[in-house]
Amino acid sequence: MTAVSEGPVRVLIADDQALLRGSFRLLVETAPGLTVVGEAGDGAEAVELARRERPDIVLMDIRMPEMDGIEATRRICGAAETAGTRVIILTTFDLDAYVYGALRAGASGFLLKDTPPSGLLAAIDVVASGDALLAPSVTRRLIAEFARRPEPARRPASTLDGVTDREREVLTLIARGLSNTEIADHLSVSMATVKTHVGRLLAKLNARDRAQLVIAAYEAGLRSP
Repeated sequence: MTAVSEGPVRVLIADDQALLRGSFRLLVETAPGLTVVGEAGDGAEAVELARRERPDIVLMDIRMPEMDGIEATRRICGAAETAGTRVIILTTFDLDAYVYGALRAGASGFLLKDTPPSGLLAAIDVVASGDALLAPSVTRRLIAEFARRPEPARRPASTLDGVTDREREVLTLIARGLSNTEIADHLSVSMATVKTHVGRLLAKLNARDRAQLVIAAYEAGLRSP
């Protein structure tokens, strides 16, 4: 996935608590290179604003009235007009089902609301640059949630038709949580080669980012929970 375009990173804030929205706005707007383009008090409003403003990043609460953050994320990430918008889920609820649901809906990051301000700004920078914010703790919760799901709910390995043996190897390493640099060292190839493989995997598996690739690897049986 490519990074956002030149200029300030445009951020939309979606949370049903006005005080939190105000706090997030103040934090984002005082950071260099970031600007807030709107605030939403529920999921439906977030979807509407995202379609109108085309933000680079949406800071999305999960539990909101009218429409929750996971459904709003699914609609934003699934719509052609907001295909370039990336969603960071912010929640007070550190629950496995939320992690899995949010990532399956297309979210590129997942943070708890008690994350320090510097951590939130760093997350915006990571996701805006085109990568996914998938910390080891989140990966563990994702794997644990996937392990509890029945076998019929998992996609068969045939979904990897068209993926080369080398790409499968790279996908497996991504699912282990390795960075591009670590993958390059492990396979004794260049960074450019790894980036090419990752790009092809994103295209072939119709994945938005590394978070989606991790899910695809587990659902295809390349890794066992």
